[in-house]
Amino acid sequence: MDLAAAFGEIGLAFSGTFGGPFHDARTIEQTAPVYDAGGSIVTPGGVTHRPCSVQIDVANTDMRQAEGFVQTDVRFIVLSATLTGSLGTEARIEVLLGPFAGIWTVGGLERDPAAAGWVGTGRKN
Repeated sequence: MDLAAAFGEIGLAFSGTFGGPFHDARTIEQTAPVYDAGGSIVTPGGVTHRPCSVQIDVANTDMRQAEGFVQTDVRFIVLSATLTGSLGTEARIEVLLGPFAGIWTVGGLERDPAAAGWVGTGRKN
């Protein structure tokens, strides 16, 4: 088992036992259309969803000092073991239940040092 998977199991076990801090969520991402050589659309673009688990927390000092920060922005952590593939700032995260339910934009994204999660700034839509 790798380190990210171990952190994922620990986080989800803790959440299952104590009711937090990780909540069921999903990414919302736009897919681009696929064109053939003549410029016709072969496969239309659309919206895809990927399940994940996310923790919503208060913004840290670096986030608060970043350009464009507003007081309602939050810090989020998506457990990488719960998300297939990578995460980018073009995605949105929908928290499905709990006190932070709703759709959040993704900004200022980075991996934590142990690669256990994606850490970023979220702004509720």
